[in-house]
Amino acid sequence: MKRSLILLSVLFLAIATSAQFKDAEVPAYHPNPPAKGEKLPPIATPEQVRTQMQVKYPFQVRAYEAAAKIPKVLYQLPCYCYCDREAGHKSLHSCFEGDHGAHCSTCLQEAFYAYKMTKLGKTPKQIREGVMKGEYKTIDLHQMDGPIA
Repeated sequence: MKRSLILLSVLFLAIATSAQFKDAEVPAYHPNPPAKGEKLPPIATPEQVRTQMQVKYPFQVRAYEAAAKIPKVLYQLPCYCYCDREAGHKSLHSCFEGDHGAHCSTCLQEAFYAYKMTKLGKTPKQIREGVMKGEYKTIDLHQMDGPIA
């Protein structure tokens, strides 16, 4: 009986610990840019976002404008809403091929962060490292309503 109780305790602890670290896994991304000649699926256009995606805020459209300027960077970034598990996305780029990115604050923050860092001269690898550290969480979406430069 005592042995069973110890075994059950260890098993419970193992299950609890593994669930705790499940989200610590890095979501899907491509470590390199697309192969030469590889065509990426298009980012949804601002017009598609406005007419087909039921957006409430200008920053939702702006995120797609920013994403369209850096598709190869987004291709190399993970998305920390973990849509790779639920929607089969392969990188942050996948989020902006359809309406997912318009309705997910994580995707929106990551896209603006990636755009900002690209404009500052950071490489996709450096941007990915920042995303993995959670630096995208500093992006205030309500301050992203202005035009994309």
